[in-house]
Amino acid sequence: MKALPVEAYVEGVRANERAMLARAITLIESEHPKHEALAQEVLTRLLPYTGGALRVGISGVPGVGKSTFIDALGMHLVGLGKRVAVLAIDPSSTVSGGSILGDKTRMARLSRESLAYIRPSPSSGTLGGVARKTRETLLLCEAAGFDVVLVETVGVGQSETVVADMVDFYLVLMLAGAGDELQGIKRGILELADMIAINKADGDNMVRAERARAEYRAALHLMRPGAEPVVTTCSALENSNIEQVWSSIEKRLETERASGELEKRRRVQQVQWMWSMIEDGLRAALHAHPGVAELGPALERDVREGRATPTLSARRILGAFLSGPRT
Repeated sequence: MKALPVEAYVEGVRANERAMLARAITLIESEHPKHEALAQEVLTRLLPYTGGALRVGISGVPGVGKSTFIDALGMHLVGLGKRVAVLAIDPSSTVSGGSILGDKTRMARLSRESLAYIRPSPSSGTLGGVARKTRETLLLCEAAGFDVVLVETVGVGQSETVVADMVDFYLVLMLAGAGDELQGIKRGILELADMIAINKADGDNMVRAERARAEYRAALHLMRPGAEPVVTTCSALENSNIEQVWSSIEKRLETERASGELEKRRRVQQVQWMWSMIEDGLRAALHAHPGVAELGPALERDVREGRATPTLSARRILGAFLSGPRT
């Protein structure tokens, strides 16, 4: 990829030129050291223009209809005259590293709207399927003038925590009668969600959806007394209750913005983001350290075969790392 001058990226993003926004995001996602330095300079220049969008994370178990829901919600927002950006995080292909789900093709209506922008992005194997550069991409979309940024995750593992730490509102889609095998995922979701929407509440599934709604409300009453999120039903396929879902989100965020709570939470998230990046950098430096690379394979073998304890081996690796570069 041929990099452009900083000013070209800044002016293009601020003018909401889609081609330039796409190039800026590609710059952000690049692993090349020169691109990374340029990307940070671009972001620094654009920071004063960020923060104006409502940031909404959308997760849920596989098969719940996230893309269909986002398509319906996005169309509703466009109908209100809002500019909508969707950051759709795909699981990465283990062969090519590219996106394999193709969310953009499953948001057929929204992808044709001039007020909407959809950016599928591979997760690159990062925690919970959330791309490492998603936060910075979100800032670019805000600088481009989007009113709402929707972050869709693959909805498995620990992605719930990662997404909750980067958005203003965390919406989780669930299915009625999904089965006991999903209880582990549900527990984490229940602890973090600002809203739970039982999707596919249509046709013969209406009764089951209402029953699931009552069950989730009862569970939340016990788990989070005094801070219960909204529990509702909807049908993305029939466009039922989508307007009410957005109305609840917007009302909540407007109240928090007026009270200063929204800004306070975002500042805390920024600091958390900094420390997360520090931890990522330390992990990368640890694995790249020549002393660690020399010791690692033998210590792994000793631990695997029961000749050494994990604790002692970890201390030896950390000792090699902290002793500084080998000469």
